[in-house]
Amino acid sequence: MKNRTAMLSLLAAGSLWGITVALSKLALGWLDPSTLTAMRFLVAMPVLALIGRRGLRDALTLRVFLSGTVGYGAQMLIQNIGIEHTSVSHGAIIVGALPVVVALVTAALGRGASRPTLWVGYAVALFGVVLVAKGGGGGASTFGDTLVLLSVILSGVFMAMQPAVLRGKDAAAVTAVQFLGGAAVSAPLALMHGLPSAPATAGPLFAFLALALVGTVLPFWLFAYGQARVSPELAGAFVNLEPLVGAIVGWVAFSNPVGAPQIVGALAVVAGILVSLTPPQLIAPLQRLPLSARR
Repeated sequence: MKNRTAMLSLLAAGSLWGITVALSKLALGWLDPSTLTAMRFLVAMPVLALIGRRGLRDALTLRVFLSGTVGYGAQMLIQNIGIEHTSVSHGAIIVGALPVVVALVTAALGRGASRPTLWVGYAVALFGVVLVAKGGGGGASTFGDTLVLLSVILSGVFMAMQPAVLRGKDAAAVTAVQFLGGAAVSAPLALMHGLPSAPATAGPLFAFLALALVGTVLPFWLFAYGQARVSPELAGAFVNLEPLVGAIVGWVAFSNPVGAPQIVGALAVVAGILVSLTPPQLIAPLQRLPLSARR
């Protein structure tokens, strides 16, 4: 039951993250990247601190704080700058490489899983991401795409290290302290731009509020909860939902091009997630069969 709850938490987190690139793109019409990063963390942090208030004492450590400065602060700042210079669909799709980065990092640390289905699932999902990417989108640039990719690498390293940081601590409390670290990186840069003026229309304001609450508090909390209960590479598989949902948002809300390759790619992403989640006990009997029986 506990593992099922963790899976549902990861499923919800990956789906909610799918709308964050679009919300960030809209909010960047009002705020610069550093201000958006700082305000996103400063709005979300008190909510998570309230939720995890009983575990705040244990979470208030230098290790947790510093992990947030890199894993959230630097990573999100770089991502926002990249999103500002690329399209919604490209930004969301590049994030699809995150599970593979997580798997490679955990493998390099000697903690990677050896299940063939896990790597097959990653390969299928990554193939789907590539197909979806063929649709491109208006406003994309190599500079923006490169920055988003760099943020993905930072996020992958952070995600692989996160279970050790979360061990024995409240997920909401740890995330709140890490958001404090993220704000400490981005706030000084934001202050250099001065206080933001009022938005010209209500759209960017609503986009920011949705980003800070629905796109930050809920998914980060849910993902931290699930990640504390499953392996890093398994948790990373659910991040494949982000480019899928993001691409759909780009197609529907931002009129990014869509065709047969993108539809097949979206289905491949879903198939890859399902394959990577296949329990080992379902594969073991097949592996014990002689080759002639497998045909």
